[in-house]
Amino acid sequence: MEYPSLKIGNLIVEKPLIQGGMGVGISLGGLAGAVAKEGGIGIISSAQIGFKEPDFESCTKEANIRAIGSELQRARDIAPHGVIGFNIMVALKYYDEYVKAAVEAGADLIISRAGLPTDLPSYVEGSRTKIAPIVSTEKSAKVILKYWDKKYSRTADMVVIEGPKAGGHLGFDKEQLDKFDEAAYDREVQAILAVVKEYSDKYGVKVPVALAGGIENAHDVRHAFSLGADAVQVASRFVTTKECDADTKYKERYIQAAKEDIVIVKSPVGMPGRAIRNPFMERVMSGERQAPRKCLGCLRKCNPAEIPYCITEALVNAARGDVDNALLFCGASAYRAEKIETVKEVVDSLLA
Repeated sequence: MEYPSLKIGNLIVEKPLIQGGMGVGISLGGLAGAVAKEGGIGIISSAQIGFKEPDFESCTKEANIRAIGSELQRARDIAPHGVIGFNIMVALKYYDEYVKAAVEAGADLIISRAGLPTDLPSYVEGSRTKIAPIVSTEKSAKVILKYWDKKYSRTADMVVIEGPKAGGHLGFDKEQLDKFDEAAYDREVQAILAVVKEYSDKYGVKVPVALAGGIENAHDVRHAFSLGADAVQVASRFVTTKECDADTKYKERYIQAAKEDIVIVKSPVGMPGRAIRNPFMERVMSGERQAPRKCLGCLRKCNPAEIPYCITEALVNAARGDVDNALLFCGASAYRAEKIETVKEVVDSLLA
């Protein structure tokens, strides 16, 4: 099957494929650049992106802002004409400053999740950077698009629908995840598409929609397009690529994982997420508290005195390969990974 190119305003993307943002340090400039070079959209995760900077622990915000620029440049060096953007979580403590830094660096696109990005349009005003909220339900799509319409007299440049099979922090509570029904969620997707079309029609533009969450093969991609999606967003498949920025030990854990190793966990700020069971997660699930060494100011609603563990420490450990003492976020189909591939092989297999 041949898929049409993806148009986001005046941005033309050769292949309707977005590589999902994965932090900390899993999708940086190396992976994003490689995906953009193959004709898709490469996405850099801004979450504690400066963890490799020498002053990260003493000047965390400044290290992150510096790394936003350097990682985007690294991706541009790999794919000078590719489309490259950032995934920036609304829940981050310095969300507005990170968005503005990405815009100033020249990001083509900003995708926002982990909360409703109500003020995102104001941070990109006057720039060429496109914006795309991640929504999981018809209700959340209505809320954010209505808000942008009323307050900013504009709509989204693109919308990403992230389903219950996604990795990392999820826009569902545990009960919704336990009761997940694929046919019912397909209907939810079509309801979201109808909401997006309403605002597309109002503004006389085509707002493309990408479907994300558990998309692992060509069959999943065809299904997404059959529902009416204009693109897909895929994350976990790119972890086990040569070009992924994560440590080799992290990639190997995906390959070693069995289906029963994929579990729903609670992040320190209460949001559910999907991850690979490991010794660290066993300790957390048994109720053991692991006090943070130092607060690095990652999430706005985090209270170091109350959290069971520091999510920054756990995710940095993952990126560096200390996989027994790490939070290993993943999608529902991560256990299907069997080998290390190249980005080109993954892209070709998805769009076959």
